[in-house]
Amino acid sequence: MTETALSSTARRVLLRRCAAGSLALAGLPAVAAPTVLHDALGRRVVLPAPPQRIVTIFSSNTELVVSLGMLDRIVGVEDFTRFPPEVQRIAKVGGRLGFSADAVVAQRPDLVIVTPARQAAHQLVAPMERIGVPILVLLSRSLDEVLGNVRLIAQAGGVPDRGEALATRLQNRLAQVDAHVAGRTPPRMLMLTGRLGNGMLLVARDHTYTGEAMLRAGGRFALAGAGAVPQVSPEAVLAADPDVLLFAGTEQALRDLASQPGWRDMRAVRAGRAVTVARSEFLIPGPRTVDGVEKLAQWLHPA
Repeated sequence: MTETALSSTARRVLLRRCAAGSLALAGLPAVAAPTVLHDALGRRVVLPAPPQRIVTIFSSNTELVVSLGMLDRIVGVEDFTRFPPEVQRIAKVGGRLGFSADAVVAQRPDLVIVTPARQAAHQLVAPMERIGVPILVLLSRSLDEVLGNVRLIAQAGGVPDRGEALATRLQNRLAQVDAHVAGRTPPRMLMLTGRLGNGMLLVARDHTYTGEAMLRAGGRFALAGAGAVPQVSPEAVLAADPDVLLFAGTEQALRDLASQPGWRDMRAVRAGRAVTVARSEFLIPGPRTVDGVEKLAQWLHPA
């Protein structure tokens, strides 16, 4: 967005605020005190009132807002958001070739929620700050942080009780999984989350919410010390020879992979313990991640 366009938008925002101030002076009831929040980057975010027009960048943030009963407040989503189906009718604000501050502002949001992936935060935080549109940056590095995001979005939306109730339910379900897997022998697991054009593979790693979900379900990492970069070679995966191979993709893609030389001799493939998991449950941090943990725990450790 150009500085000229931003300045024009800023003038419109200022005029609206002046009009609101005039109404207050006219004797109308005083509005509630603003909500002050701090996001994952430590930024101070002030919401004058519960937002009614929210733009959510990335599926995870859309799902958080929807899980709190605020689907009707979402006015913009990024191109790849597919759940729930109702979002298909909502305006798209970018994501394939970058994120457009113009497209976001066109939806007249009073809150933007973003995650620092694919340059989204870099492209949107500064423009929104310049024109006075509140923008929250969320991270999901652990399951606790995912539950914290539930509470934070609920506070932002003016529905803190809903957030506390949902987060508590999710925590209780995870505690039940912990009790279920306690004392069980954890199998050595490896989760493939993608395949790159150069032949390298993407794997779930430690110190991520996906990796933690695997551990909470009662497994342990077959490929230790993968480091911060999730790319590994096929040779490294074959050498790890996990007891369980999880594949975040389709059944057909897993069959194609498992039929290749080397792979069909893998311990997990020979034992029938190479299975698919839902990407929506392990790669989109939100309430459905707890569904994935529960299902995986029951499969790994039948009652």
